[in-house]
Amino acid sequence: MTSNTTANVLYMVLLIVLVGSSLAARRIPIGQAAKMALAWLAIFAVAMLIVAGRHRIAAGWSALTGALADGGQRVDGSVVRIAKSDDGHFWATAEINGVRRRMLVDSGATITAISVDTAKAAKLDLGESPFGTMLSTANGDVAVTRSSIDDLRIGGIETHDLSAVVSPSFGDTDILGMNFLSRLKGWRVEGDTLILDPGEPAS
Repeated sequence: MTSNTTANVLYMVLLIVLVGSSLAARRIPIGQAAKMALAWLAIFAVAMLIVAGRHRIAAGWSALTGALADGGQRVDGSVVRIAKSDDGHFWATAEINGVRRRMLVDSGATITAISVDTAKAAKLDLGESPFGTMLSTANGDVAVTRSSIDDLRIGGIETHDLSAVVSPSFGDTDILGMNFLSRLKGWRVEGDTLILDPGEPAS
């Protein structure tokens, strides 16, 4: 018998004694006293089960909150499924050179666009192009700096040397463009779910 089991038995015995003493002092009829004692024992047993399984409960909670933090993103084999967010867009939880970011998946963007803060955190080389470039966006033309992402991962999907542009005009938004989506075997929207299928590992 382990020390934990011994402690549990002692607690159980102590509880029985305390409950029995309390009921005896109140002179409750034996039948009613027995029912109350069983109810207390049941409560105690459930509490002990919760304590004993607290690590599993914590792990399950972490998995749940992790899924919620990923915006409903989940992995089925090599396929990544992303639920549509409340704003009507699909947001992927990605790692850019090991830096975790929430990225808007935008098939209307020809190239992946990264905010300045993310570029600095992911240590992107902003000196690859000595001259700025103008890029046409839905909000007009903006000045950008061209760079590339050494390693970008979404679930089990991994791609390397992905071209990207960086600009203060993007604010704090990071966008996955068609140059990422075109590396996949396929992608599609089914209902409110975006499905990314890498097929063979992306490169």
